[in-house]
Amino acid sequence: MNLIKRIEELTPEFIAIRRDFHRYPEVSHQENVTAEKIANYLRQWGYQVHTKIAGTGVVALLKCEDSSKCLSIRADMDALPIEEANCFAHASVNKGVMHACGHDGHMTMALLAARYLSETQHFNGTVQFIFQPCEEQDGGASDMVNDGLFERFPTDCIIACHNWPDVPQGKIALNRQTIMASCNAFKILVRGRGAHGAMPNNGIDPLFVAIQIANSLQGIITRIKRPIDPAVLSICKITAGETYNVIADTAEIEGTVRTFSEDVTNLIADHMQKIASHVASAFGATVEVNFIRQVPPVTNNPEWVNQIQNAATEVLGQEAVLTQEPVMPSEDFGVFLKHCPGALFFIGNGEGKHRQEGHGPGPCALHNPSYDFNDAILPVGASIFARIAENYLS
Repeated sequence: MNLIKRIEELTPEFIAIRRDFHRYPEVSHQENVTAEKIANYLRQWGYQVHTKIAGTGVVALLKCEDSSKCLSIRADMDALPIEEANCFAHASVNKGVMHACGHDGHMTMALLAARYLSETQHFNGTVQFIFQPCEEQDGGASDMVNDGLFERFPTDCIIACHNWPDVPQGKIALNRQTIMASCNAFKILVRGRGAHGAMPNNGIDPLFVAIQIANSLQGIITRIKRPIDPAVLSICKITAGETYNVIADTAEIEGTVRTFSEDVTNLIADHMQKIASHVASAFGATVEVNFIRQVPPVTNNPEWVNQIQNAATEVLGQEAVLTQEPVMPSEDFGVFLKHCPGALFFIGNGEGKHRQEGHGPGPCALHNPSYDFNDAILPVGASIFARIAENYLS
């Protein structure tokens, strides 16, 4: 391992910063204090800082010498509405909110790289840091794009990382194509006609119809799409009625669809409408299908995967650069990649053994109340970011 020495020297200071972020988390669209802290750090280090992008977003630029080349590094800022189970000193003090996905670490790795690049300035061009709000609600990237991010702050490329507990500490994982799935939600409202529970023939039972639709939708996955095209269709919620002996007027189905291809997403959405309509019609009910395309897949640019791989090999060695199979969780970084070439990589968070004695090791899966970011990987991510910037802007 060949971490950048100056980044290693700065790491204790940035562990304190990371734990401060963890202790004071803010949910999507409310990252006001977090954004202010980030902006203040970057101003101290000589960056040109722009705030209130899409609400609470921050963009910071540092230009060195005369090249027109520009590289952007993105980090997400928001926390989750989860009550933290950890009891260490930096556990969240904001009730019902915690950094359970490691965004505190993502911000800190980016800041650590920013600090190093501002001190050394071993590059020719512009390095740009983008701190994005509202990743967890799948809206922040779109909000920034709609607020003119790439028109106001043009860039050649954009890169990011996400910590990943399944990848060992000290290693990263790359996929040359699609690394994370799209995220889509659906709601199907079934309208029937209420009746006494003992006389269903006098009504049209929307719950019965909803169950037939729910069963039939899985046929899209098993009988309509090609078996070689991965997709998940999960029905996570069905609601109907108020009491045990009254057939309701309506029922509602809600769920999620994850794919690695927009063509597959389109196929599922189209057949969902057909199946729901025809099943409902067969029993005399009607339906409204609302298919909500939240974020696209995270599809990497192979050229930028090469850039990440080269930098990571310099920092960690070739044996520490792993191949990552696509995963079904989603990330709205894919929105940026539809407008600008770039790539996202996974950085190993390890087994997460840093838990306070007496609490137990706890699970360290993402979106878990016992999760914590592994501070030991801060210099790993920061060194890779810095090397990518120095190599591209050489």
